Amino acid sequence: MRQYRFPRTGSIDDLTLAETEIPTPGRGQALVRLRAASLNYRDLMVATNRYGRGAPRPDLVPLSDGAGEVVAVGPDVTRVKVGDRVAGIFMQSWIGGEIDAADQASALGGAAHGVLAEHRVFDQEGLVHLPEHLSFEEGAALPCAGVTAWNALYGGQHPLQPGETVLVLGTGGVSILALQFAHAAGARVIATSSSDAKLEQAKALGAADLINYRSHPDWEKEVLRLTGGRGVDHVIEVGGAGTVPKSIAATRIGGQVQLIGVLTAGSPFEPTPLIGRSVTLRGLYVGSRQMFEAMNRHIARAGIKPVIDRVFPFEQAKDAYRHLEAAGHVGKIVIAIG
Repeated sequence: MRQYRFPRTGSIDDLTLAETEIPTPGRGQALVRLRAASLNYRDLMVATNRYGRGAPRPDLVPLSDGAGEVVAVGPDVTRVKVGDRVAGIFMQSWIGGEIDAADQASALGGAAHGVLAEHRVFDQEGLVHLPEHLSFEEGAALPCAGVTAWNALYGGQHPLQPGETVLVLGTGGVSILALQFAHAAGARVIATSSSDAKLEQAKALGAADLINYRSHPDWEKEVLRLTGGRGVDHVIEVGGAGTVPKSIAATRIGGQVQLIGVLTAGSPFEPTPLIGRSVTLRGLYVGSRQMFEAMNRHIARAGIKPVIDRVFPFEQAKDAYRHLEAAGHVGKIVIAIG
């Protein structure tokens, strides 16, 4: 079989295609013929040695998000069978409950080998079934970005309720899936972007209000205007230090800012507004298998399809990374495998 590896990391050009033997599943394991994999900003950071959660394992097989079909199972496998359409969970040991260090050490495409390969063996506990209406490409969009968006909206102390307002920053994978989930749940969504064309795509997906942050550099004031001075209930915060102060200012008293990404630079923020508005700033790192399964039930009921910006052939994996690096996409970038 073919698989990609990073013999070293530092550049996209270090990505290397190699041949190896198809692995055999052992007790409690399933062999999956991978059909698609998707990229996250994390994957670009890993490739270029900018990932802040520790060095990736040596000779890494990259990417965390893959979907395919089970082609063989080992002894004592009961959760899946040959022919099942499945996706691997981001952290292979995080089934439910609170995350711990051991779960983080099982994260695909970083601490553990990932899915940019034609076959991979998974423990049966690290797989979920795909909603029937999704393609492999759409299913591959879910393990990181989808579960992160779901955790942001439903994993905290105050899960999203119909009629609440959600602010999504940008049009990357997490933000677009959060928009889709929130809209399907009856929430009002405000979307931001630097591109009017991207905002029109967000509108087509259900965003009620649009803010171009180039036209409105003080976009938090525009959010307050749109909400009658109240602020939003939830913020999907992917920017980090550069945008957190504005997100706090755009949040209602007692609202929630879900801190997911670190896309923008900035100085450490002053915490006084956070305290004064009783805003909860919650950091999160993807989610558990139980969250993935709950998300899939929502996706199936609502008929949601993840937005795919572009699909690259397996042989053009480096071009997929470069397309991610260019940051012109809306939704997910996918690599078709085979």
